[in-house]
Amino acid sequence: MEKNVIEVRGLVKVYGETRAVDGISFDVREGSVFAFLGPNGAGKTTTVEIIETIRRPTAGEVGLLGMDINKDRKKILERIGVLPQEFSSFDRMTVRETVHYFRQLFGAGSDVDALLKLVNLEEEKDKLYMNLSGGLKQRVGIAVALVNDPELVFLDEPTTGLDPRSRREVWNVIEGLKKRGKTIFLTTHYMEEAEVLADHIAIISKGKIIAQGSPSELIDAFGKAIHVTIRGAGAEIGPIAKDMGLALPKNGNGKTVVDVRTNDQVLVLLDRLKAAKVSYSGIDVRKANLEEVFLSLTGEKLTAGGDER
Repeated sequence: MEKNVIEVRGLVKVYGETRAVDGISFDVREGSVFAFLGPNGAGKTTTVEIIETIRRPTAGEVGLLGMDINKDRKKILERIGVLPQEFSSFDRMTVRETVHYFRQLFGAGSDVDALLKLVNLEEEKDKLYMNLSGGLKQRVGIAVALVNDPELVFLDEPTTGLDPRSRREVWNVIEGLKKRGKTIFLTTHYMEEAEVLADHIAIISKGKIIAQGSPSELIDAFGKAIHVTIRGAGAEIGPIAKDMGLALPKNGNGKTVVDVRTNDQVLVLLDRLKAAKVSYSGIDVRKANLEEVFLSLTGEKLTAGGDER
């Protein structure tokens, strides 16, 4: 039977006159990837640091692995792993030495070589940390976060600044952790990352949770349109869209984009194009994505940067 490893109820954090976190509640299921998203200043970092026992809440309750963050901090820290946003290590230590060093700090935990295999660093184990690429350094950071064999792992912006290939390699590591039964609490400003990896997403804005659900649930609930991109067509699409009661199509780079609201309207549009003998070279149909949902809900794009509150 599935169980919650994190339970947040009515969480509040006040700084002076500011309610940085304003009565939020959510759960994180065991063995899942949970993505926590919010624009800068939304209260995201404060919430995560409370859950990690770094800050104390003003009000509310947080249960972690069946324990209270205010009463069981030492026990909690033994069972969680944390990758901070700006992880760094000792330049002149090798990858293996780095992971071994941090393992010694805990006194027990995972086998170092097994960890290196888990995060795909076996071939780099004898390289100096200073000579690693950004993606490899992040994978070292994930290995360090796992030295105590935690049940719950917090990954704060694990792919910030990485090229697409390195980002995908980190995604593979995260998916591998999930397959091993680890629970992942992920913060990211890459919407594609959350859409690909997360089982459940919570979006925070101005201290409040404004939406929760799986990526598909959020897109179905808040995605405003299905985008139909028609390549190589002419101006005749405009009157067809107008007659269907749709918004004015967007044109550019040899493409015309028509936004419809339902799957049935996609079929009607195709029938109208056929009936009007409109010639075109290709058609793509795409639902709204998570980035559009986020922008619709918060009025802001999700960008990298510090979230002081």
